[in-house]
Amino acid sequence: MPINLILNNLGLDALLEYTEWERQLWLERIRKHGSDVLKLSLGPNGDGRFTIVGELIRHIFSAEKRYVERITGRSLTDTSLIPADNVEALFQSGQESRNELKDLLQTFPGQDWDKLQELKLMNSTLTASPKKLVVHALIHEIRHWAQIGTIFRMNGLGGEFHDFLFSPVLGGELRRG
Repeated sequence: MPINLILNNLGLDALLEYTEWERQLWLERIRKHGSDVLKLSLGPNGDGRFTIVGELIRHIFSAEKRYVERITGRSLTDTSLIPADNVEALFQSGQESRNELKDLLQTFPGQDWDKLQELKLMNSTLTASPKKLVVHALIHEIRHWAQIGTIFRMNGLGGEFHDFLFSPVLGGELRRG
């Protein structure tokens, strides 16, 4: 089987499943610690767009939603109205963005996945294929959850392993001891 077929069949499905598992772990963890953790500072050296954990979570879900909107030529949603200090509202928006992504994956014309599109991102223009945008959205999410994990650890809120290797995705298990 050609490698690109293997990646298409395993890679994207695995990333979707992994990020859904990751979202569930974070939702449970934030509920456990209380919504005040959404107000944890991201520190003094950010790029100025986000200052607290809740804003970064909103960004994770907003990016996914907006990439789907860009791919399909729809107007971009103003996600700044989603309260960054409300765990249920944040994760509801994440469920909505994920549902839209799954719908896109099932309905987008196969012949268009590799067609380059020109997109406006902030003050720049980007040319990328829908396939690249979807993969980016999933990797983007994984990167930001890792940043949030670091913020939690720096604030004394350690937690379980979130690595793909320890997830239930593609089988296997971790037995402690």
